[in-house]
Amino acid sequence: MNTLNVIDLDNHLQNQTPQQILQFALGEFDKIALSFSGAEDVVLVDMAIRIRPDVGVFCLDTGRLHAETYQFIEKVRKHYGIQIDIMFPDADAVRELVSQKGLFSFYEDNHQECCAIRKIGPLKKKLLTLDAWVTGQRKDQSPGTRANIPVIQDDKVFARPGEKLTKFNPLANWTLEQVWNYIRAYEVPYNPLHERGFISIGCEPCTRPVGPGQHEREGRWWWEEATKKECGLHASNIKGE
Repeated sequence: MNTLNVIDLDNHLQNQTPQQILQFALGEFDKIALSFSGAEDVVLVDMAIRIRPDVGVFCLDTGRLHAETYQFIEKVRKHYGIQIDIMFPDADAVRELVSQKGLFSFYEDNHQECCAIRKIGPLKKKLLTLDAWVTGQRKDQSPGTRANIPVIQDDKVFARPGEKLTKFNPLANWTLEQVWNYIRAYEVPYNPLHERGFISIGCEPCTRPVGPGQHEREGRWWWEEATKKECGLHASNIKGE
């Protein structure tokens, strides 16, 4: 990658458009893929395939997604004519958790244990094959954990021992309004749950619509402390993680 360090690159890329950031990322790395959550990350898919049609896209299937989300993932696959690498959790780990604690243990303790099995495990497996990955994080998504996310960073959480893993957040400086302006302008497919009040969409038991005046992440893990709305995919956003 460029001889400039990541901090210098981030300072430069902060002033670039998401398309320019993606152009840089896809030009620098061959082993790079987009993390597609089935929500507004589809904007990045739309942008990226205009730059590199063969760009890799992957999705984490926790086994607990909404039916609408599964239908949406298939719609995106067909709409863009792309292959989406769907990652699944380890069946034995899921079986052990459910056998010991039931299907809804996260309501009684916290969501971290379930997310570690259903999301973090499959993500780690995928990232072992990559040198860089792209996410749809935005600074305005969560004032408590994402307000200071960079456009480019060294991912020290998921990097292979002794190696570097680069993480790009091209939408870091975009607002939710800008995301939806792009979706409408380019007729990008979106999850129908958005029309029912869901803004940030995760697993079905852990996601609910938000009311007027509520922040978009308030619909995630609503029974837990409000400033820690992360599942672990972006653990570096939380100080001390």
